[in-house]
Amino acid sequence: MGIPSMLINQLKVSFSFKKKKCSQRAALLRVYYYAASQFVCLIVRLFSLSVHSYTPPSFSISVFPSLQSFRVCSLSAEGRNAGEHLRMCPQGPTCCTSAMEEDLAGLSTKETEGLIREAGRSLQAVFNGLHRSFDMYFTELHGRSERSLQEVLSPLGPLYSQNSRLYGDLYTDLRQYYRGSALNLDENLSEFWSRLLERTFKASAPTDVSLSEDYLECVAKQQETLRPFGDVPRDMKAKVIRAFVTARSFVQGLLVSADVVRKVSQVSLSPECERALMKLLYCPHCRGVASAKPCSSYCANVMKGCLANQADLNPEWQNLIDTMIQVASSFSTEPSLDVVLSSIPVRIYEAVHYLQENMDVFTAKVYQTCGMPGEPGTGSPTPHEQKKKSGSLTASEYKPSPTAGLRLEMQVSDLSSKLREMRQYWIQLSLALCGKLAPGGNSQDKCWNGITKARYLPEVMGDGLANQINNPEVELDITKPDMTIRQQIMQLKIMSNRLKNALDGNDVDFQDASDDISGSGSGMCVGGQCPRSRPGLYAYSPDNNRVRGAAAFQTGFCSLLLLLPVTLLLLLQR
Repeated sequence: MGIPSMLINQLKVSFSFKKKKCSQRAALLRVYYYAASQFVCLIVRLFSLSVHSYTPPSFSISVFPSLQSFRVCSLSAEGRNAGEHLRMCPQGPTCCTSAMEEDLAGLSTKETEGLIREAGRSLQAVFNGLHRSFDMYFTELHGRSERSLQEVLSPLGPLYSQNSRLYGDLYTDLRQYYRGSALNLDENLSEFWSRLLERTFKASAPTDVSLSEDYLECVAKQQETLRPFGDVPRDMKAKVIRAFVTARSFVQGLLVSADVVRKVSQVSLSPECERALMKLLYCPHCRGVASAKPCSSYCANVMKGCLANQADLNPEWQNLIDTMIQVASSFSTEPSLDVVLSSIPVRIYEAVHYLQENMDVFTAKVYQTCGMPGEPGTGSPTPHEQKKKSGSLTASEYKPSPTAGLRLEMQVSDLSSKLREMRQYWIQLSLALCGKLAPGGNSQDKCWNGITKARYLPEVMGDGLANQINNPEVELDITKPDMTIRQQIMQLKIMSNRLKNALDGNDVDFQDASDDISGSGSGMCVGGQCPRSRPGLYAYSPDNNRVRGAAAFQTGFCSLLLLLPVTLLLLLQR
């Protein structure tokens, strides 16, 4: 019995030892596998992120992996070399490799282009705000005038109630014209008065007389020669056309300006500019003088070279802004914009009242020109005396509320002041960027001058492409301007001419203001349809479906990797 007991005890010890050893192997395997799965999961995440999602430029170390080692080596002299491989930075001891120099050049360009777009979006937002403010004010004036129709014209009785559609159509045409529809405002107003004359003459005729369409057309043609409504149609037409032409051209000028800013702000910087920016911003780091800020004059030359084409916008840009300020100021000159719109129903009432009082004289002249109306045997109608309307309202007696004039003055003042602030935008942009990219570079003797930490000696270039022929920092071919910017200069010139025509009261057409401006949220009309829209900020929006798909793939794959160690452990313990 002793021997079997000893064997059994030995077997138990052996089994327990093997079991313990197996458990240790399983635990070790679990640790190794967990670490491996996390590593693979990290690789999957990085791969999926680079393929499926968009990361906006953040100008941090994570954008360029080699920058991490760059930051480390810039703190000490270890790892420095002669710098013979450098293509953009000056030759000399450096810790930057060729790859790091390329990465830093790309970073400088991305950072600068991001600041240009950011400044452009800010300016667009100002134009959009001015457009919304004026559009809201003008639309409110137009709506208030239309709502007062019934109150002002109701004393006309059937001449208003039976022709309310005609008056409403007039306001609809005015609204569509302001929105940019291809309407001839002069012809539309003439058509309105002709139709109103036909209906007023027909309502004044005896009921036993039949007036044919041809006869009424002949009556309508006497409008210009006989002036049945007095001076009201001619005076009202001149004022309404001036008000609506200037208002429409002004809002279109705001939209075109914002669109020009958007397109120019998206123009990519040239390779020559990329090299100059690298030398300005990151070569001090490669030379181990990261604390040295670029000299202000040095930065100015780099930016004036990089933005030479943009600066060429300045003459036409200032011309457009000045013209828009003139147009805005014209809104408050007599008769002011609010008075013209608010008095439309009153002027219509005056015109109809004048015709009613002089109907006998007008009818007699019509008979001389168009002949006697009616069918054979019906006889000629006897002119009947119109009832005088008591308490009639005249335009000279009508005055808008004082608050309406105050609001207009505030609108004009706000528009003019904000437009003046934008006049120098394209030539101030280079200095504004230097304030962002190279702050604190005013110490003339201890700043980075492109070679070392010392004073910058070259003179600062002027603005525009032609002035960059001797720019020591950016090599430019002044005979090859950027065509996108040249097209926008032409758009500014076209818009300025249209605004000047509008100031003279001449109708303008905006259908061809730009080759693709109607598709950029500018508010231009297409096919007579004028949706109420405004330029957006044109922010990038990533494809959410692709991002969600990438996230789901990452989660599922990593979960599967984490489940495998548990499954292996269970198998080993069996």
